[in-house]
Amino acid sequence: MKTTRCLFCRFAPAATPKSQPSSSRAFSSTPAASAKGKPAYPNVRAVDLGLVQQRVDSAARTFKPYTPREKQLLALKYTPAQVRAIEAAEASIDPKDVVTQGKIRRDTFALNYIDDLAKIQPLVDKPVRAPTADIDPGIRMRTEDEADSLAPEMPKIKSLGVKFESEDDDPHLQRLMQQTGMTKEAIRKIRCKNLVNHRVVNQTRMGKIQSMYYLTIAGNENGMLGIGEGKSGEDEDAIRQAQYAAIRNMKPIPRYENRTIFGEVEGKVGASVVQLSSRPPGFGNRCQHLIYEMARAAGISDLSARCPRSRNPMNIVKATYEALMKQRLPEDVARARGRKLVDVRKVYYQGLTS
Repeated sequence: MKTTRCLFCRFAPAATPKSQPSSSRAFSSTPAASAKGKPAYPNVRAVDLGLVQQRVDSAARTFKPYTPREKQLLALKYTPAQVRAIEAAEASIDPKDVVTQGKIRRDTFALNYIDDLAKIQPLVDKPVRAPTADIDPGIRMRTEDEADSLAPEMPKIKSLGVKFESEDDDPHLQRLMQQTGMTKEAIRKIRCKNLVNHRVVNQTRMGKIQSMYYLTIAGNENGMLGIGEGKSGEDEDAIRQAQYAAIRNMKPIPRYENRTIFGEVEGKVGASVVQLSSRPPGFGNRCQHLIYEMARAAGISDLSARCPRSRNPMNIVKATYEALMKQRLPEDVARARGRKLVDVRKVYYQGLTS
């Protein structure tokens, strides 16, 4: 009979019905604890299979009692009391303890004899210069003559770059002299300056190849200027390539009164724009440090420059060189216009009429 309970009553019914087992399906596939039974297979121990006894028998066969010959050898090194102590110690060791407490290596790299490696064996171990024990009283350090006879001294190399005994042996310098027709003394007098250098990386199928890049200028400080680029894995090789390329690329720069440029010129490379202007005597080179070095190498002493746009060092150098080479000479302007060019200063100061 089903009992009911009033919602407003404080007393519980005298008897509560038994809960019916839920017929819903469990979510977990693991059976309940009450449903678990005994394992399908009983536990197997090594003792029951006789494996431990096999190992004990193997240890007993390995550690055999001393033979009469071995006892004679022990008597030659130890006293009778020490021999009896050794035999007592060997007899007190149970082969079962060796199996349960010790382990004998049977791998490929195991020693073919029993040793605790506590003593240095002079025929097997490497000699030690200053050990705490087992030191050879006759050990000594090798003399300088013995050390030199074993291995000769390695030559000291200052740098990894290729060095030549003299400039006559340098094939790069000889090739430069043949290409330019200049002597060694003239090449030494050329002013070279490394303006830009940075590390570059070339991505190949073998990986990233790192190199050093150099941008160099060369000038004789008397109207000749050139720029060169060099790239190599070593700094010295990259610098040499850039300097020799700059010397080969030297060209004459037009100069007004051997001190400044003609009028105003502009050069553009990439996003960099350089504007050069001529200035009166004594003005000096008031410009960026890169342009200053180029003007100094070319022999220009009065110059002003502006860089209104990008100031990338590499493009600034190339744009400056392009601007210096784009100058329009007065003779070319007069010839293009069909006019005659007269120097007014000579007429005024010297009274020339023709």
